[in-house]
Amino acid sequence: MDGNKPAVQNCGVAVVVAHDLEFFEHWEKLYPFGGPPDGYRADPSLAEQTAFRNGSLQGAYLILAARSLGLDVNPMSGFDTAKVDEIFFSGTNFRSNFICCIGYGEPESIPGPRAPRLDFDEACEVL
Repeated sequence: MDGNKPAVQNCGVAVVVAHDLEFFEHWEKLYPFGGPPDGYRADPSLAEQTAFRNGSLQGAYLILAARSLGLDVNPMSGFDTAKVDEIFFSGTNFRSNFICCIGYGEPESIPGPRAPRLDFDEACEVL
């Protein structure tokens, strides 16, 4: 998206948060106390959903860690994922999820007050 280009071009670091579609090939190292990953090998859709979900969670931890260090973080999904994948991940099993611009923002370049959010009762249901 054109509106995201200046943010990426002017930030301290632009991180492409991605996930490995064949994460299960590293199963013994990453999850040595669990069962075999045969279900992921047999079901590429399950593997893709799991990789995307867990990659998203890891990206969220990156955001929290950066912010805990006092850095500004601008996560964004408005970009050409196919182009980013071609440039950075060609010939691999990695796929981009989102981009995080990390650095110290100039106060005048940071948009006004936080955008409105849904109230708890509008977004959640307690069972």
